[in-house]
Amino acid sequence: MVRRLVDHLDESDASFSHIHGHHNTTVPLKAHYKATSSFISFDTREGSLPGDNIRNFLHGCISSGCFQLLWVLDLERVYKPNLPVEVGKLTLLRYLGLRWTSLEILPSSISKLLNLLTLDLKYTNIITLPSEIWKLQQLRHLYLSERDWSKFRHQPSAGSLTDLQTLWGLFIDEKTPVKDGLDRLLNLRKLALKFRLTPSQQEAMVSQLEAVADWVLKLNHLQSLRLTSNDEENQPWDLDLKPLSNHVKLSTVYLLGRLKNPSVISELPNSLTGLTLSWSGLAEDPMQKLDKLPNLRVLRLLRRSYIGKHMLCSSGGFPQLRVLKLWVLEQLEEWNVEEGALGALRDLEIRSSVVEDAPLRIAM
Repeated sequence: MVRRLVDHLDESDASFSHIHGHHNTTVPLKAHYKATSSFISFDTREGSLPGDNIRNFLHGCISSGCFQLLWVLDLERVYKPNLPVEVGKLTLLRYLGLRWTSLEILPSSISKLLNLLTLDLKYTNIITLPSEIWKLQQLRHLYLSERDWSKFRHQPSAGSLTDLQTLWGLFIDEKTPVKDGLDRLLNLRKLALKFRLTPSQQEAMVSQLEAVADWVLKLNHLQSLRLTSNDEENQPWDLDLKPLSNHVKLSTVYLLGRLKNPSVISELPNSLTGLTLSWSGLAEDPMQKLDKLPNLRVLRLLRRSYIGKHMLCSSGGFPQLRVLKLWVLEQLEEWNVEEGALGALRDLEIRSSVVEDAPLRIAM
């Protein structure tokens, strides 16, 4: 009897014919998989066959009374393993991994997976998330596709997903239920959102930015925050953020977009260990505001995060900084580093910081 089933696509494995062969009543699936607690597939072949094989195998097993003790179902990189409706019978399932599967739809029967803790849909082709997700009251971690189509369209009811800790890769447009919806999720530790502006919906999207800023302000358990904002042509658009100095558990922040409130950079918590800024459009030298963060170890100032000409790292600044990356700061002409600054630096990378072919001047 198989406790942990792993499909390596190896014909010598006893399970190979069950998973990739013809399914019929003569195959004693229940005798093999009645007590199976995890199933992981490494079938990364192209074409429809891998997905068909997995679907047929799951259908055969579950219909035969197998997999009733399954905790883990991981189908990462199996091409389009369209899940059978019977997957809803896997009531003990804790982890459902569908990353890089190009899956386009989830069966509504997932609403019956009441013990599910992690649902990983990164890099799938699921356009609209089914309303049934709101019924997964034990869900702690929800990873979405990080593409422009992972959308919530249904207003969550009060009390839905109150214990959710990770919401990663959600696409926010003018119809996303943020206010009095998503902003009820207050136990989040990790949050990653992507905004996309359409010219006809600019006013609505400004309201969405404000609603998200208010929501983030209430996330007292937040440890990791990632916000990106673009327009239809994939050019950076506005980001709204309020002071985060009271978020004492926040360790990493990634912001891509024009900061409507640049002063927020001077109101980051001392707990911060990693900060990435891109297209922020900061006119004032951010180093004078960031160098006092006592635990900052990684700082990435990427394209047009700073649009000034001069940068100064003062003596004693950045006591813990290990990694500093300055990428495509096109207006930067001079960077002064005083003695005693950046004492712990191990990795410095500068890319394309030039003005009219004049090299960046560094004084140390």
